[in-house]
Amino acid sequence: MGQPNTSTHRPRQAVGTALAAAFVVVSSGCGIVSNSASADRLQLKPISVSSPLLRDGAPLPSDYSCRGSAGNPPLRWSGVPESAKSVAIVADSNSRTGGEVNWVVFDIDPRTNELAENSVPVGAVEGSTTSGKVGYASPCRAQENYRFTVYALNAKVHLHKGAPLSETLKSIADKTIAWGRITTAHIE
Repeated sequence: MGQPNTSTHRPRQAVGTALAAAFVVVSSGCGIVSNSASADRLQLKPISVSSPLLRDGAPLPSDYSCRGSAGNPPLRWSGVPESAKSVAIVADSNSRTGGEVNWVVFDIDPRTNELAENSVPVGAVEGSTTSGKVGYASPCRAQENYRFTVYALNAKVHLHKGAPLSETLKSIADKTIAWGRITTAHIE
């Protein structure tokens, strides 16, 4: 798992200008893309992401969907650069019909390297999802691909709990120095 798992799909249609711009920033096939993309952005370091219950390319267990009650799946990661000041996690769908962000958690201590099922690390902050919910919004679209992306950041996001999705995703994108992800194929 030396390289970030990436997808070649890009969202096609926006649900709102600000949300669409932020979604493209976080969910594009090349990881992080912004209007001010620089050579530095093209050379982001990889983070290895794994889970005891998720496998890249395998279905998302229904326990972590709206049919279950387990909340967010457990995640583990390694390869966060020593220069990182915080970590963020974004769970989203990668859809040709327009994606949705199911979870955003940021300002995770950079020494943290795992997340337990249905938990948020001490001191971390959850932002709003596409639906406006704060916290893990269990995915419901059975045929979507769901991605769990871990970002190492060069600074804290410094936004409040429930911060607007567009602000949160832009801040994460602007501060990203490394990233990696697990992508599930659909909900089982």
